[in-house]
Amino acid sequence: MSTLQNIWQPTAEIDTLKKRAQYLADVRLFFANRGVWEVETPILSQAAPTAPYLDSFTTDYTPIGTQTKQTYYLQTSPEFAMKRLLAAGSESIYQIARVFRNGEQGRLHSPEFTMLEWYRTGLSLNQLMDEVNALLQQVFGFKPICRLSYRGVFEFFLKLNVFSCSDDEIKQCAQERIAGLPNDLDMDRDGWLELLMSYVIEPRLAALNMPLFIYDFPASQAQLAKVITNYDGYQVADRFELYIDGVELANGYNELLDATELRQRFKSDQQKRQRDNKPQIPMDKNLLSAMESGMPACSGVALGIDRLLMLAMNKKEISTVYSFSFDKA
Repeated sequence: MSTLQNIWQPTAEIDTLKKRAQYLADVRLFFANRGVWEVETPILSQAAPTAPYLDSFTTDYTPIGTQTKQTYYLQTSPEFAMKRLLAAGSESIYQIARVFRNGEQGRLHSPEFTMLEWYRTGLSLNQLMDEVNALLQQVFGFKPICRLSYRGVFEFFLKLNVFSCSDDEIKQCAQERIAGLPNDLDMDRDGWLELLMSYVIEPRLAALNMPLFIYDFPASQAQLAKVITNYDGYQVADRFELYIDGVELANGYNELLDATELRQRFKSDQQKRQRDNKPQIPMDKNLLSAMESGMPACSGVALGIDRLLMLAMNKKEISTVYSFSFDKA
């Protein structure tokens, strides 16, 4: 009976929630001091990201007096709407947004969570990494963030040059190092690389005992970043990911500005979704139109606030920094 009586209680301790509020206030002050202004964008949209690894929540809108239902998507990120603001001349902006991803729940995942996303016009990706570094040190008290290339990470942990080795070599490496993989598992090159990153490399990053940027991803993993030629002559995605204690916290891009290229990537995503028997997602035509009108050169980053607060306050699960976890909602 006592369990039933207490189920209404918050998941996090009240002192934790007060610290959370102070951290968010300090984040806002950090951006105010840098002339980056806060925006709000719709949570519901008629379109959604087409990425095969994202599953959106949907809801139906029924106008009063009709029986017609219109499908809307809960945002997985405020990215698309914020880029429309950039194209309209907003200059540098940030948002602390509630976002939703279907099917994700666990120690580090929740179907509903908080994302800090910001875009800096005129900043290179390296300069954006400097700013992320400053935010984490000044507001959250973390150590300076080191930098290592995607190629360097794989060579350090697996002795594998991901840009020159064959698909078979990557597959063999995964089968040797990840126990329990089915012999007939069929994946493309990026699928095997992602398995190695998730199951072999990420657990070892915690042992480094330092925050780490990983940059220069394979071009096939560009997502919405520009593809460039790096110093070694390889075509790479100009993006980074941030890890602390082996936990992925942020994803940053030198943002793609070419609407034609973006449309092609959306179509490629749709083809992958079809092969994986996933529902087709309508492309965001408003975003494409905004990019066609001209979006300024910028770098952007999305950072998981709940994971960051969990690490900053030495918690083990993100649910312990929520007022109410998903199963108590």
